Amino acid sequence: MDVVGRFAPSPSGRMHLGNLLSALLAWLDVRSSHGLLILRIEDLDPDRCSREKAAQLMDDLRWLGLDWDEGGLEPDYCQSQRSRYYEAAFRKLEDMGLVYPCYCTRAERLAASAPHSGEGEPVYSGKCAALRPEERAELERQGRRPAWRVRVPDEILSVTDGHFGLYAQNLKRDCGDFILRRSDGVWAYQLAVVVDDALMGVNHVVRGRDLLPSAPRQSWLCRTLGYAPPQYFHLPLLVDGEGRRLSKRDMDLDMGALRQRYTPGELTGLLAWYAGLLPEPKSVEPGDLVSGFAWAKVPKNDIPAVCP
Repeated sequence: MDVVGRFAPSPSGRMHLGNLLSALLAWLDVRSSHGLLILRIEDLDPDRCSREKAAQLMDDLRWLGLDWDEGGLEPDYCQSQRSRYYEAAFRKLEDMGLVYPCYCTRAERLAASAPHSGEGEPVYSGKCAALRPEERAELERQGRRPAWRVRVPDEILSVTDGHFGLYAQNLKRDCGDFILRRSDGVWAYQLAVVVDDALMGVNHVVRGRDLLPSAPRQSWLCRTLGYAPPQYFHLPLLVDGEGRRLSKRDMDLDMGALRQRYTPGELTGLLAWYAGLLPEPKSVEPGDLVSGFAWAKVPKNDIPAVCP
């Protein structure tokens, strides 16, 4: 089977070093396999994402020397234009009796949730799963707008990550019934990414290890919808001096600052050094790294974002 990969950033701000590391490794994973790379714009949230930010993101990727074979700002590669696909998947799950409305506020959800073991992620208690019709009607009369959740099985599900190996969760205990659609109507990441990867033929998913806990639930959702799950490859995170993963709030490490400080080759070399593909930072083009790329070289521990 030919490799089909994707880079799927959210255009909510300039990319930072961690985003760029993920983009480079997704690019190398595909190019070293002579596969096809898709650029998908994950602009589900209309309050945070914009077409202008997406265009800037694409310009930053091109500046770095990272290309793609399909996608970008074409409508069918922007999640904001793909609601019909998410709606169809949602209705299929609904017909299977797996969807229910949740009227909890964020504060109520957190108060009624247990923390995810080892990750600090709250696990929903299932409070609204057994609401009677009259209870739902009363909440509607109070002006509550529901989010929509999917019922997960009480069983252990595992994925074999291409970098970190076996990873397992009991979905009911470690994940809980998760949201498919927010109360404001915005489709949730978990549903959208599963549908998009399946319909676009993506079979290699490269992303940061902070999303590894999503892999079992996404794999389960894939199979429940009748899709074949992709092969996941999670990479270590770039972290600051206190061990926190980088975010778009780290302005000194975003592309606006990085493009002033480095040439494209210097920045690519820095990323390749982080990824274990070079013994020291030096100026290279992405194509120079293809023949020597191997996941075995990429570290598993998080990487301090040292900028020489």
